Amino acid sequence: MRRRLHVGLILALWLSLWLPPGLSPGGPIGVAQADEKLIIEAALDRQIVDPMLAAFAAENPQIDLDYRDRSTLEVDQRARDHAKPPDVVISSAMPWQMALSNEGLAQPLEAPEVDQWPAWAKWRDEVFGFTFEPVVIAYRLELASHMPPPETHRDLLDLLTHYRQWLDGRVVSYSPRDSGVGYTLLQQDARYTPRMWDLIAAMGAANVQLEPTTQRMLEGLSDGRYWLGYNLLGSYALLWAQTHPDIIVQVPNDYSLVLMRMAFVHRDAPHPAAARRFVRFLLSQRGQHILAGQTPLFSVRDDVIGPYTAQRLRDQVGDHLYPIPINATLLAFVDSLRRQAFLRRWDREIQILSE
Repeated sequence: MRRRLHVGLILALWLSLWLPPGLSPGGPIGVAQADEKLIIEAALDRQIVDPMLAAFAAENPQIDLDYRDRSTLEVDQRARDHAKPPDVVISSAMPWQMALSNEGLAQPLEAPEVDQWPAWAKWRDEVFGFTFEPVVIAYRLELASHMPPPETHRDLLDLLTHYRQWLDGRVVSYSPRDSGVGYTLLQQDARYTPRMWDLIAAMGAANVQLEPTTQRMLEGLSDGRYWLGYNLLGSYALLWAQTHPDIIVQVPNDYSLVLMRMAFVHRDAPHPAAARRFVRFLLSQRGQHILAGQTPLFSVRDDVIGPYTAQRLRDQVGDHLYPIPINATLLAFVDSLRRQAFLRRWDREIQILSE
């Protein structure tokens, strides 16, 4: 019996040396097959994440990568399409991602990268926050010639109160109705500042303009339609400012929310091996190194070095960063009754002073 076991171990070792990477005598272990497709539904601009996609494609030439960039609400709808489910779902609308997992539409991932991933950045080994993005204020440089630039949320409220004539129609933020991430950020603001509704009312009095994406806000700032933007995603804003020196990005000094893009393998992924391979790449040291060095998305892992890491952001901003927690509290934000009540309050505050 011992001799048979010994021979079996030698045979298994020999096979592991000669089989292609990722294969075992019993077949594939979470590895994409030749010429396999990978469908990713993502609320993440391709131009931002392209270095990551390019690196994955170069390492996995057998996978036909189909990356579909949509809004957060569109991604949520696509993830619920039982007829044509995607392989991987990525979104910054954290409560919606949690809800999809809670409804059983995410499958658990077993991998060393998952075991090493920080507990505060994952849920049930199913959904993973793989970026660490500050939420920022952005403004046109000319604003500083008319008023003191805002560094805190209180500064922003003061500007809206005392410089309304300059800012009327020139302030922009997310529409909580048209953007899942915009709604999430406002809900989180309500947790950290008791004057959030005063700020909303002041934006309404200044005839705030509402957009569904950070990209649209940045375009409006650059063409002069807007002077001041609130609750923009720092990843997009920082990259934009590199080629638009008239735009200044400010991480608020009182508190700055930190948002994480969340990714998961869909329960009904048509190409599950390729999907698992991609999510593991997002969490790997190699993938996180690309995020830290070639994108402004900020890596989560503490064992990578680059201009965009969570640790470097903490070093620069200090203890003012407030990551949105990945836990069951997020599920309350997508409760239909709570969402309706919040949006009714939003409508009321926005309209009171602007009528």
